[in-house]
Amino acid sequence: MAKIKVKKVKSAINRTLRQKRTLEALGLKKIGQVIEHDATPSILGMVAKVSHLVSVEEA
Repeated sequence: MAKIKVKKVKSAINRTLRQKRTLEALGLKKIGQVIEHDATPSILGMVAKVSHLVSVEEA
């Protein structure tokens, strides 16, 4: 399965609770933090919901 690297680039302040919980579920807490995930449909869906807060690249 393909891997993706997800990096948090913006703050979750003034964001909806749903977006904050999505970032938590992805394992992102601090700005600049990078987490590697498998590119499953559920992970890609979560990344799409917070695409304005994160950057994504293939690993």
